[in-house]
Amino acid sequence: MAKVKYDMELRPNPRSGRYRLISANWKMNLNHLEAIQAIQKLNFLLRPSDYSYTEISIHPPFTDLRPLQLLIDSDRMRIRLGAQNCHHEPSGAFTGEVSAPMLARLNVSYVIVGHSERRQYFNESDETVRSKVKAVFNSQMTPIICVGESLQEREQGETEAKLRTQVDTAVSFLPPEIAERCVVAYEPIWAIGGGISAKPEDAEQGAVTIRGIFQELWGSDVAGKVRIQYGGSVNPTNAANFMQLENIDGLLVGGAALDPESLARIIQA
Repeated sequence: MAKVKYDMELRPNPRSGRYRLISANWKMNLNHLEAIQAIQKLNFLLRPSDYSYTEISIHPPFTDLRPLQLLIDSDRMRIRLGAQNCHHEPSGAFTGEVSAPMLARLNVSYVIVGHSERRQYFNESDETVRSKVKAVFNSQMTPIICVGESLQEREQGETEAKLRTQVDTAVSFLPPEIAERCVVAYEPIWAIGGGISAKPEDAEQGAVTIRGIFQELWGSDVAGKVRIQYGGSVNPTNAANFMQLENIDGLLVGGAALDPESLARIIQA
């Protein structure tokens, strides 16, 4: 399986040695014309130093992927194309679905799997997420594996147990050389879309738990290479607080990423 090729000017975090990754999940928003305008404006707003600081991936609806691929390639933008989901089978009679090999042909680098909205609205189980992780890696891409607890689970002290189940099911079958390439997004369900973000200490504790699971499975070398994002009502005001945390390597941004100016401010924060 091919590894992600980093831009020569992209610098790893000197504290961790890991490359930062800020990802924009547009969800079911922006048609292909709006998407083109948004990417062009974002590219105009970003400075060379921003691209050196972090990898940037944009995850638009499926209908936007091809025009954005052409634009990113033709203008040599230092932005990675991402997808919001995929089916676990490479092909077949699955009306309305899109496979990982199809995404790979569009130069998609990252695929979000197991987002809480997929789990809640489309009944995706931990086992379904596991099969999608396998499909994404088999197609030479990298999964962004979303995990997180509900408000009720948090109040009942079940956060660690929930994260352990989700992470272990999603990745435990991987060989260590593949496991170290995982990106895991800690997204507390109670903090998504409601304008309430987790406190930095809560995000850090979630990331410590996730990294600890990788260490138990494969040791400290693999755990030290896994990148962990925080997601949940991220905005230009709080982004820097999360990026300064020892175990947070990036952000998965939802609503605030729809506005190019807002996303640029998050990256520059």
